[in-house]
Amino acid sequence: MQNNLNNFEIGERIRGVRENMLLSREKFSEMIDISDVFLGQIERGEKSLSLKTLTKIISYTGISADYFLFGDNTQNSDLKKINRILKKSSPETIEFMYNIIHSIYSYTKKINQENNTDKNE
Repeated sequence: MQNNLNNFEIGERIRGVRENMLLSREKFSEMIDISDVFLGQIERGEKSLSLKTLTKIISYTGISADYFLFGDNTQNSDLKKINRILKKSSPETIEFMYNIIHSIYSYTKKINQENNTDKNE
């Protein structure tokens, strides 16, 4: 079985996610409990990351292993961002955000139905 993993590509994807999160190498490495030097080596493809480190990156970013390892980005990036926020929120804040989202959804659904009715007349 051929190993399709490419350290350079994995490192580029990790760097891209880190930069998209607007985090320095030092802050990101602190959050996933590795040295910033080691993170730099991973991002440049010089070193392989362990399963333990990959798991920490996935847990912190909310992004799938499929994306980091294979570039499969089928998950919606906006949902990933929302999930990162939710993971850091209290139950009360989550309920508040849900109510806001539900209100917006109900409103846009109503508007879309009215627009479709107008088009059919």
